[in-house]
Amino acid sequence: MIRSATPGDVPVIANLIRALAEYEKLAHAVVLQEADLHRHLFGATKFAEVLLVEDAGAVVGFALFFHNYSTFRAKPGIYLEDLFVIPEARGKGHGKALLRALAKLAVERDCARVEWSVLNWNEPSIQFYKSLGAKPMDEWTVYRLTDDALTKLAASGDGR
Repeated sequence: MIRSATPGDVPVIANLIRALAEYEKLAHAVVLQEADLHRHLFGATKFAEVLLVEDAGAVVGFALFFHNYSTFRAKPGIYLEDLFVIPEARGKGHGKALLRALAKLAVERDCARVEWSVLNWNEPSIQFYKSLGAKPMDEWTVYRLTDDALTKLAASGDGR
């Protein structure tokens, strides 16, 4: 069963994020605070949404996403930040069910596309996504400003 997350799900979502980070060999990068997650998912300004997948009454996976915008298509899109199913629940269609639910939301919300990133070494996920008809955007390179670089740029001069 797929359902939208509720405020009471924040501890479960945080645990799933930590499990995803462990899988991606990035556990050292997780510094999330549940209060921040709660505020950003369910506060006055909602920055992201979460779909949860349950099996036999237990949450076994999640999809965290938010809207972006395509200027060329003049339509919103959905960016899938994270998709994760716990290892012992894989192979049962939960990942596909989450993506199907996300695709339905995108169609209902008149979105032009659903996009996400995948680590280059994650071949099982890459093959899964390709089996659904997803195409890699090899001609694009992701750039990111964080921490000191972000702070430095924000504090620099008058923007010129």
